[in-house]
Amino acid sequence: MKNRNVGYLIIGISIVIGAIIWIFNLGLKNIVGQTCTHGPACTMYDTIAIQTYTSLAIAGLILVIGLFFVLSKEEEKIIVKKIKEKVEVKRKPINYNMLSSDERRIAKVIEGENGAIFQSDIIDKAGFSKVKVSRLLDRLEAKQLIERKRRGMTNVVVLKNS
Repeated sequence: MKNRNVGYLIIGISIVIGAIIWIFNLGLKNIVGQTCTHGPACTMYDTIAIQTYTSLAIAGLILVIGLFFVLSKEEEKIIVKKIKEKVEVKRKPINYNMLSSDERRIAKVIEGENGAIFQSDIIDKAGFSKVKVSRLLDRLEAKQLIERKRRGMTNVVVLKNS
């Protein structure tokens, strides 16, 4: 249900409560007027007044809450669209002549994945041990061909653009 509708419902309830208080107040004054022998100085009139003001204050508070809901602005729905585009990044071709055969193999695996791959996937695709892949990536990083970025418990290996 929308805030505005809830507000109208609460306002309606507070009006009904106010009407009940008014009818109850009239009935009590009638009863006290007929039974109290002290006249207007009777203490029951004071008790009726205190009860009436307290209950009207509660009904007024409920009315204010209803007005708040009616006048409050509805929350806007945020719609996020993800656009998947394959952006071809132009990289300077890798000079494979300056690389060892193992380094070349790692570089080709990374290049085959559009320049970004998890380090654990390199281990699977290249067929080397974790230690060997780590050392080869250290060398490629020293030659400034790749960059490793920490992602949780693993690294993402990215080919540098330059």
